[in-house]
Amino acid sequence: MDVEAFRQAGKQAIDDIADYYAKLGIDSGSIPVNSVVEPGYLTPLIPDAPPQEGEDFATISADYHRLIMPGLTHWQHPAFFAYFPTASSFEAILGDLYSLAIPTPGFNWSCSPAATELEAIVMDWAAKLLFLDAAFYNSSGVGGGSLQTTASDSALIAIVAARERYMALHPEATPELTNLVIYVTTQTHSLGLKAGKVLGLQVRALEVRAEDNYALKGETLEQALNEDKSAGRRPFVLIATVGTTSSGAVDDLTEVEAALRQHPEVWVHVDAAWAGIALCCPETHETLRLTGINSVADSICTNFHKWGLVNFDCSTLWVRDRRLLTAALDITPPFLRTTHGDAGTVIDYRNWHLALGRRFRSLKLWFVMRGFGVEGFRKHIRQAIQLNELFSTLVKNTDILELVAPPSLALSVFRLAPLDLTKDALNTLNSAFYQRLSTRKDIALTQTTLNGAYCIRFAIGAARTTESHIRDAFSIVLEEARTVLDA
Repeated sequence: MDVEAFRQAGKQAIDDIADYYAKLGIDSGSIPVNSVVEPGYLTPLIPDAPPQEGEDFATISADYHRLIMPGLTHWQHPAFFAYFPTASSFEAILGDLYSLAIPTPGFNWSCSPAATELEAIVMDWAAKLLFLDAAFYNSSGVGGGSLQTTASDSALIAIVAARERYMALHPEATPELTNLVIYVTTQTHSLGLKAGKVLGLQVRALEVRAEDNYALKGETLEQALNEDKSAGRRPFVLIATVGTTSSGAVDDLTEVEAALRQHPEVWVHVDAAWAGIALCCPETHETLRLTGINSVADSICTNFHKWGLVNFDCSTLWVRDRRLLTAALDITPPFLRTTHGDAGTVIDYRNWHLALGRRFRSLKLWFVMRGFGVEGFRKHIRQAIQLNELFSTLVKNTDILELVAPPSLALSVFRLAPLDLTKDALNTLNSAFYQRLSTRKDIALTQTTLNGAYCIRFAIGAARTTESHIRDAFSIVLEEARTVLDA
């Protein structure tokens, strides 16, 4: 493909993308939210070897629409309420396009100075957008932030740094690495368990209770610390959550801080992957424990690629002391050394994550933050919260559905709850309820359990979701609920 062919193909691709989003926004019923294929559908439709000669773009593009589109789940669909949203905006798409045009591995400042310096700047912008303490700014020269792929990577990196710090503080522990313990809760995302598996470390899940809205309390943490230390185990990091996956719970960081006063060696990583973006709205600060985050967190992560208008991937990680991160991850062979790096006058972001190379993600974040501005972010977040208030009110006003946990920002967790059923019978009923909902192509939801109670999650966040989509979704939920009860 030469320059002119690329120009024409690119125009066609942009037109196709624009048409797709126009259909989602105007006539969402013309595109099913869930894919319409069965497992293995694609293999018989595509040759088992690449073509001997190159094919023209028109043929490739036609096959994309014919073969690939039917197998896609449309996360930007107004009726997508599963998991959490994966964000997208035209500003982010264009930022990614520009970054792809000038590929840079970004492992040190010299690779492309603008890539490093823009990342440092926009990470400070993002920290200010979310009202994080100035200790987390790159401009502080002590703490700072970097862009990662996902919250799972961010947690793994934070745990590696926490382990390195603990070993430096307790050199006598080096022969006893098997005694190191990662703390999570029974509602923490699976990233905690996966980090333990990757690093070969114990993970202890602390129980959280429905009466505490599934939040970690200081008493629970303190009791676990005392038990483990008495048994010779070494707790060294806690993953606290601001907005759990199942219920949107927020761990009580004020009590966590109090419980850790006698245990300063425990690193606190705050996983705010979904809910953290809502900190851009001042009215959320008390609910999301911003004061506690700024006081107790050694590291914090949130995903702009969830609720933050930036297409995947764009996970933000801040640390209070960057030296603890780079000390754990810095491997610099001679061929990677540079004059500026040796002098310490630049950031070499390869020392802030596990890989060597990295994408130029800051460009799309810069485009989005400039395109929307602070008020644009707040409008987006507030709209989703208001829509969830509508959905939760509709649930409350029925006599067959109930909320299993308090609504959390743009997330509601609900279930069928007819009278006089045992817990097991309720779970069986709700499993059947969800199975009916999951087979539909016009709505996407996910299931979860909260302390043994089977329930259904309703997560709002797609930019094109409106009140009419919420009312349509509730009608579907109610229709399937009545069908299950009548069966």
